[in-house]
Amino acid sequence: MTEKKAIIIAALLGGIVLMLLIVAIQPVTRFEDEYPMTAVSGPAASDGIMDTQTNTSGEESPSALPSASENPEPVPTEEPVLSATGIPCVNPEGNTLETRVNTPDGFTRTKEDINGLGTYLRDFKLKKDGSPVLLYNKQEKENQYAHVAVFKLPLEKKDLQQCADSVMRVYAEYFRSKGEYSRISFSLNDDFKASYDKWREGYRIYESGSGYEWDDVADFDESNAAFKEFMRIVFSYAGTYSLDTDSEKVEKTEDIQIGDVFLQAGSPGHVVMVVDLCEDANGRKAFLLAQGYMPAQQFHLLKNPAHENDPWYYVDEVTYPFDTPEYTFEEPCLRRMNY
Repeated sequence: MTEKKAIIIAALLGGIVLMLLIVAIQPVTRFEDEYPMTAVSGPAASDGIMDTQTNTSGEESPSALPSASENPEPVPTEEPVLSATGIPCVNPEGNTLETRVNTPDGFTRTKEDINGLGTYLRDFKLKKDGSPVLLYNKQEKENQYAHVAVFKLPLEKKDLQQCADSVMRVYAEYFRSKGEYSRISFSLNDDFKASYDKWREGYRIYESGSGYEWDDVADFDESNAAFKEFMRIVFSYAGTYSLDTDSEKVEKTEDIQIGDVFLQAGSPGHVVMVVDLCEDANGRKAFLLAQGYMPAQQFHLLKNPAHENDPWYYVDEVTYPFDTPEYTFEEPCLRRMNY
């Protein structure tokens, strides 16, 4: 083969190869010209899978594989902070009765007078979540498993302010906050009325034989010190019998109100106080109980021994004997104070 023939053959072969390349590339180029690929993100982009397909009607329909935007990665959420009590409805950040204890599912708190005892108790300040119940001498109470929260109710430094005294202290502090001094009046053990109004005027209470009498020996005084002195006299001479005298029986538990008490008068007797109330759409009611106890100790919100994770007591579950964490009331004993 001459050199000239070799050049001609090489040129022909090159032309043939070039034509084959043009034929191979042209369909792809035309497809992309007519159906350009749209930009996609996420796994679909790297896999070459588009977010949508075109169906026979010309409408876009979801792809068999959803896009990353349709199934986002789950966002980590913070675990709710649990109360030291371990009870789910107890909010450790709440500093009042209403903000500390949530109502059961489906229940709402009853509507109370803005100036009433119910509102006063719901707004009452509580000690920090997990606080122990302290005795009058600052020592911890032996049983620390009966309470949900501790009220910041003043406690005298002597063994005076026990169960009945705590109820009287709540009422006295409430009436005093409203300036209703004439309502701060408690029966002593022989039906003698210890009146704070009279005490403010300068009268003082003295034992006289088997009873008590007033003596006008001081000037008008409505200071905190004079109020505490009056309450110490009440605590010394009044008790569960006094509460029995100053109250009336509530015949139907369904009529329960904030401020009512479950009372067993005696020596010793016991009393617990209804401090909150809620109900559901069907009228089912639930309530919270609080107590002081012996020896004198801080007023505290009670657990419900029938429900480990719920401190609310349900009216339709109240039967007798009626169990509270540290006392069982043997007979119907719901009473309403006449202060």
